[in-house]
Amino acid sequence: MIIIPAIDLKNGNCVRLIQGKINQDTVYSEEPAQVAQSFEKIGVKRLHIVDLNGAFSGKPENIEAIKGILKTTNLTVELGGGIRTLATIEKYIKLGVDYIILGTVIAENKDLVREACKRFPGRIIAGIDAVNGKVATKGWVEVTDILALELAKEMENIGIREIIYTDISRDGMQTGVNVESTYNLQRQVGIPVIASGGVKDMYDIKKLKEKNIYGVITGRAVYEGSLNLKDAIEFCNVN
Repeated sequence: MIIIPAIDLKNGNCVRLIQGKINQDTVYSEEPAQVAQSFEKIGVKRLHIVDLNGAFSGKPENIEAIKGILKTTNLTVELGGGIRTLATIEKYIKLGVDYIILGTVIAENKDLVREACKRFPGRIIAGIDAVNGKVATKGWVEVTDILALELAKEMENIGIREIIYTDISRDGMQTGVNVESTYNLQRQVGIPVIASGGVKDMYDIKKLKEKNIYGVITGRAVYEGSLNLKDAIEFCNVN
């Protein structure tokens, strides 16, 4: 299982939100590139970045901070937040982003997703964010009637590389990741599923690994010290 720490960008800073609420943020660093470098030094290979401003506005908002991370590390970078056009996808890939995470558009514009998978094979990830099993869009502001499982199956058929599944009710709460919900999704699709939302400590890491979940994204637990990132990486590498 791969451990993927998260850097959420708001106004150029590294922050964390509670349940995706833009006005409930904690600033952890004004130097996101330095945070990314510190992750790389302890063995992180892959980094999850979210442009929070972009998630709400629908267009890139933190490009300079993203460039800073790309220029100063050799990390594999996956990026989401406000990516809703093919032009934006192409722009980020040219900058050096490895994987593009599509969220809102996977529910609203499947033709775009299909075309993105065709143009950039193996580089498009579906970010499925759910509340009580239903998909949320536009920075988690709108909850649809679309079932997360149904959308995941559609995305698999379209050609998505992976699925990042986030239980919004647990995001930033450190109440424990929704292992069963993630496992249920993973066993019904044939592509890798990455867990996100609510990771608290090593107990969550062990439970996810027991279920053979492909990967896990963690943010607040790392920043606040309830999860030792180096220990988590070593556990997953050894066990």
